[in-house]
Amino acid sequence: MSNRLTIGDVADALGVSKTTVSRAISGKGRISPSTRKKVQQYIEQYHYQPNGIAKSLAQKKTYNIAVTWSGDYELIELPFFQNCLTGITQVMSNEGYDVLITLIVGNNIDNLKRVIDNKKVDGVVLTRSLIDDGPANYLKRTGIPFVVIGSSDDNELTQIDNDHFEACRELTSKLINQGMHRIALLGGSSNHMITKTRYGGFVKAFHENRVTLDTSIIFLDVNTDKRISEILSYIVTSSVDGLICMDDTYAGRVIEICKNDHIRIPEDLRLASFYNSSILAGAKPEVTSLDFNDRNLGSVAAKVLLQKINGIAVSNKMLKTYDIKLKESTRF
Repeated sequence: MSNRLTIGDVADALGVSKTTVSRAISGKGRISPSTRKKVQQYIEQYHYQPNGIAKSLAQKKTYNIAVTWSGDYELIELPFFQNCLTGITQVMSNEGYDVLITLIVGNNIDNLKRVIDNKKVDGVVLTRSLIDDGPANYLKRTGIPFVVIGSSDDNELTQIDNDHFEACRELTSKLINQGMHRIALLGGSSNHMITKTRYGGFVKAFHENRVTLDTSIIFLDVNTDKRISEILSYIVTSSVDGLICMDDTYAGRVIEICKNDHIRIPEDLRLASFYNSSILAGAKPEVTSLDFNDRNLGSVAAKVLLQKINGIAVSNKMLKTYDIKLKESTRF
């Protein structure tokens, strides 16, 4: 006997119908305990493995999920996606699921539509939330189970996120309490919910500490090294107490440009980041930053998606697992 054994072979050997064998394997349908036990003992003895396609057809599941990858991610943003994907894959593989990665480029969701329209997946993990969220709105219309890694103002979405608001508020507050009252902020697209969330935590820290926020040194929607260089030239001559970057991508760029432009960190510019990854691991000096457990974030997202696929009621998850790392880059 081998793994090529079929349901028909098992049925013939035991003198029962293929329907009876199928019910014994799936655990569904009416069948006597003794017959169920007989079938289970036989398939265990001869190492029967159910055909994956047949199983998916019988249960109306593909045993695949899709994880979206945004086409405007840059190579240096890979650590976040890789860590989330590792957590997702570990959970899903333990449940017999495979993971498909589908690309979303700007507003083009054709790849996502194709896997949904062709019924290739049972659910979807969106790895980015947007203010004007076309992918999420599309998935809502399809009715397929999905979760969003990130936060959203749309209460109909199942959201799994790290508590970026509180983490950014806490880090900013610590820097303010160290005497940094004029803090510049550098970040990316204002259409990304993560930008809105981090900015909200930043602003809240100023209000709580009763320190005036200078909005003239807030720079969002920055997307070129040339623009970053112009901003750095401006702020180092504007009596700022420091610069916070929205994430490690911008912090890494700032460090490289500072080297080229002979701007010393922290002597000429104190620097912090609202996100840390391997990108900043070898930075000199070490960068003050926020550490998040992105693998755990992916794991939680996968577990919640499985619950939705199986018809179990779920709730949003806001994870408090972060650490504030005060390093040499903000030293006075």
